[in-house]
Amino acid sequence: MRTVKELTKQLKNKDISSVEIAKEYLKRINDLDNKVQAYLKVDETSVINMAQNIDNKRIKGESLSLFAGIPISIKDNICTNGVTTTCASKMLENFVPPYDATVIKKIKEQDMVILGKLNMDEFAMGSSTENSAFKVTRNPWNLKYVPGGSSGGSAASVAAGMTPIALGSDTGGSIRQPASYCGVVGLKPTYGRVSRYGLIAFASSLDQIGTIGKTVEDVALTLNVIGGYDRYDSTSASIEMEDFTTDLHKNLKGRKIGIPKEFIGEGINEEVKAAILKAAREYEKLGAIVEEVSVDLSKLSLPAYYLISSAEASSNLARFDGIKYGYRTTEFDNLLELYKKSRDEGFGTEVKRRIMLGTYALSSGYYDAYYKKAQQVRTLIKNEFDELFKTYDALLTPTGPTTAFAIGEKTDNPVEMYLTDICTVPINIAGIPAISLNCGYDFKGLPIGMQLIGKAFDESSILNIAYQFEQHATYEKRTIELG
Repeated sequence: MRTVKELTKQLKNKDISSVEIAKEYLKRINDLDNKVQAYLKVDETSVINMAQNIDNKRIKGESLSLFAGIPISIKDNICTNGVTTTCASKMLENFVPPYDATVIKKIKEQDMVILGKLNMDEFAMGSSTENSAFKVTRNPWNLKYVPGGSSGGSAASVAAGMTPIALGSDTGGSIRQPASYCGVVGLKPTYGRVSRYGLIAFASSLDQIGTIGKTVEDVALTLNVIGGYDRYDSTSASIEMEDFTTDLHKNLKGRKIGIPKEFIGEGINEEVKAAILKAAREYEKLGAIVEEVSVDLSKLSLPAYYLISSAEASSNLARFDGIKYGYRTTEFDNLLELYKKSRDEGFGTEVKRRIMLGTYALSSGYYDAYYKKAQQVRTLIKNEFDELFKTYDALLTPTGPTTAFAIGEKTDNPVEMYLTDICTVPINIAGIPAISLNCGYDFKGLPIGMQLIGKAFDESSILNIAYQFEQHATYEKRTIELG
C-alpha cells in the first residue's frame, strides 16, 4: 500500500480521487480485518461522504491542504464528536463524546478522512492489546502473535495496509512497542508537543498522543498536522511549531549517537541486540559518531513508572462511578452498591489491578514511601537524560527486549508483561521524544524495532537520524502477505 507522501502526490496530480482512495482502504478493511481485528468501528457511509465532499471542493477549484483526502484511523481513546469512543472498555461501550479532541479538530481542518476507531488495551493499560473488552487484535506478520500495546490496533492497521497513518497514545511505550512488533514507524513526541485535550486520561503526566505510519516521513508529516500549542490543555507547551520534514535529508556527518549499555545488556534477546549493534555500524558508515554511554538510573524507571502511572490512573478513573455517564449495573440496593458493582462489572482485570495498586500507593501512610519517592526518582532520571543530551544528538536502543510474543503467552504473568516496556518507559518518565523503526527480523520472521531517543522538543533530530537509516540501511526489507 502507498505512503501518505505518495497519496498526497497522486491527489495533487489528480491521478486518483479521494473517493477512490477511501474505497480502496474500505475494501482492504473488509477483506482483512476479520483476521487482524484492528478496528472497533468503521462507518463506510460517513467515510465515503467525507471523501466525496473533498472531491467536490477539488472539482470547484477550492484551496485544499496537502492532506485533503488522506485517510487516517484513530485509537479509540481519542474523543470524536458524535462517534463512540470506548477506550475498548465495557465501562464506556456506549459513550458518544459531544466534542472533538484537539487533534481531531486539526485533522478535520486539513480535510483528512477518518476511516474508523481502533482497538486497544482497555484504558490504554497493557502491552499486547489482549486487554480489550471487545476483541484481541493480532499481529499481521503472524496472526498467532500479539501486535503489542496499548496502541496495537493502530500499529496492526498500518502494518496490514488498512490505513496509511494512525493516531495512538503513548504512556510508557504504547506507540513505540507495537510499532516495533508490527514493523512500522511509531513516534512519541515530547510531552506537551501535542495537545492531550480530548484524550481520555490514563496517567496525565505521562500520556502523549503520537503517530504510527509506514515511513519516517509519514509520521513527520502527520506531526506537522497534530502538533502545536492548545489553550484547552494546561500541559501544552507554548513552543513555535516547525516543519518536521525540513531536516530529514540532512547527512549525519558529525552527529553523535550514544548507545546506553544498560539497554543492550542482561534481559535483551541476542537477535535484538545484534540488530541494534548492526544499526550502530550502519550509522558509522553514514558519518555519525557512535559511542557507548551509561543511563545508570534507567533500572529504576520501571518501578517508578508503574507507581506513578497506577496512582494517576486510580485518580483519573475515579470519575467512572455509574452515575454521570458510562456503564451502570442493573441491580443494586443502595448507592454504595451501585458504585461497587458498576466499577466491578465495567472494568476489566488489568484496569482493576492498576487501580488497586495506585490507590494503595496514594493511601495514608504510603504516599511518601511510594508515590513521592517515585516522583523524586523521576526527576533524577530526567536530569540524567538532560546531561547526556548536552553531548549527544540521540540515543540508540532496542524498542523492546524481545520481538512479539504469542497470544496468551504472558497473560497469567503481569510482571513478565510489564517487563516488555523496560526500554520505553524511561522516555515517558523524562518527557522526551522517541521514535521506533524497523531494523531487521528474528529467526521467526518477526520484526525487530530500534528506538532513537532525543532531547525535549528536538523531534527534528531523531526524525533526521531515523530517516537516514531508513533510506540507507542494508538489511533485507520484507513485506506482509495477508491477501
